[in-house]
Amino acid sequence: MSAWRDGLNRMSGKTRIAVCRILVHLAGAEVAPLLGMLNQTAREAVEAEGDLPTLAEGLAQVCQSLLDYDLYWRSAANEGDLFWDEADAGDYVAELFTDSAQRYGVEMPAEPSDEDLLSLPVTQNLVVILTLAYEGEIAALETDLADLGALKAGLKAIISLDTERVRAVQLHFSPAELGDLLTPEQLIMNFPELIPL
Repeated sequence: MSAWRDGLNRMSGKTRIAVCRILVHLAGAEVAPLLGMLNQTAREAVEAEGDLPTLAEGLAQVCQSLLDYDLYWRSAANEGDLFWDEADAGDYVAELFTDSAQRYGVEMPAEPSDEDLLSLPVTQNLVVILTLAYEGEIAALETDLADLGALKAGLKAIISLDTERVRAVQLHFSPAELGDLLTPEQLIMNFPELIPL
């Protein structure tokens, strides 16, 4: 029935909008430098004030960095939906934003003294959450990405995505900065959908 409805929507000239959210969990002290890149990308996104080509470029850089750190991937998950109405797609993007923003559950270390600033604790867990809305169809993103090969293919598809097709971009990550800790217990509580790779 949905294939029939999709065909009808295409014939009536409606634009297909896909919204997807990808979660990637990395583990190991070696992933700490990725936090610096994620924070830099987040600052640039704020400065871009919603400029989609700039946001899409930042998302592509994050995807490339994730691919560079694939040795540290431990689990992943993804979800999404298809829309023929832009307002419905926007509502879903807003819903995913709210959900992603509530997942920070990290342990804040005690306020460090000046001597301790160079010895901040290093988190062993990092979860990167990418949300993307785009026009058209990208088979590599519209499948189960809780598999090493599928996840790599999905991230590469985002890197090569034509920025004119991008409708929305969001980036969340936990912990948010160096010194915050995401414990194994918090990882399980805040990201229960993650599937081991």
